[in-house]
Amino acid sequence: MNSFNVTIGQDKKQVFINVYYNNRRFRFWNGKAIQIKLRCIDNPALLKAAFELKFREGWRPKQKKKEVKEVPITVIQALAQGVEVKITQGCSERFIKDLKRIVILWKRYEVEYNRRNLMLDNLQVSDIRNFLIRPNWSPKTQLTVKSTLSPLLTELKPNLVQSVKLKKPTSTLHKPLDNINEILESIKAYNKQLYLCCLMTYGCLLRPHREIRELTWGDFSDDLKYINLSGHRNKSGRNRIVPVPSYIRDVLVKGEPHHNIFSGRPQPLNQDYFKTLWSRFKRQSNLLEQGQTLYSFRHSGAIEIFKRTGSLTKLQKAMGHSSINVSLTYLRGLEIADLKEEDMPMV
Repeated sequence: MNSFNVTIGQDKKQVFINVYYNNRRFRFWNGKAIQIKLRCIDNPALLKAAFELKFREGWRPKQKKKEVKEVPITVIQALAQGVEVKITQGCSERFIKDLKRIVILWKRYEVEYNRRNLMLDNLQVSDIRNFLIRPNWSPKTQLTVKSTLSPLLTELKPNLVQSVKLKKPTSTLHKPLDNINEILESIKAYNKQLYLCCLMTYGCLLRPHREIRELTWGDFSDDLKYINLSGHRNKSGRNRIVPVPSYIRDVLVKGEPHHNIFSGRPQPLNQDYFKTLWSRFKRQSNLLEQGQTLYSFRHSGAIEIFKRTGSLTKLQKAMGHSSINVSLTYLRGLEIADLKEEDMPMV
């Protein structure tokens, strides 16, 4: 039980009861708080004893709620507060970086559209629309910025960002690789790290920029035949067990369980490492065609799995997709064998 003390106080004008509890002082001029009709000025000693008795019976003084005056804030202040909230929630470093970028872009918007120091109360749908729909931003960029802006304003301005409708971007098709062995050999000669990344993107169908880049030796089984990828480490949010083909195991040299397989230390390589390496390789290579990207290895692997198994369910599981519809996008342009007579309905 927290300690308490009850005393009789007096100033020039009146007598009162002081109750000290939980490092705070509460002042009473009558017994109303403990449901007793007695004024302190009439019998302070009796009222003091009544407070002491009530306290032993379980009564506690209630702290008066201070009236909080809402101070208007600007949109920039609201966005900055939103970033701080996401930091305290433990969001990823990359996500926080994207959020901070939104604040910078919004500051530029206010200058360009003469909306400096725009108050949050005055924020309109037209502001969100003008901010998102820029001539130099592709539909995909607009959607990305919208999805990043939304969580910063959801609490203060529910549904305001979501009410702005944008054009749906055309899906990017990462053109599959026909001469994959030749390309892999060229990458191997160029950079061993990039080679292993591409090999695993193709053979394990993992995503290169996070799932592969963040792999540690502890994610592998003891015999290196499987990778156990936890849900928070992959896009689908589901735990995945991924087989590792023998041609990948042949180039792996297992290290300490908590060490990253590329950096050789607990910390992974920077998030743009493989993106930068791929861009440099692509500039000096004459093997790649327009539309072929680092993700083309994953698309090529998806097509190979479907050709070998004919199973969309297995492809979905290998890709870690939440929906078969997503897996189907990887088969766009794939020529499926023509129907045969035995495929047709029988009577």
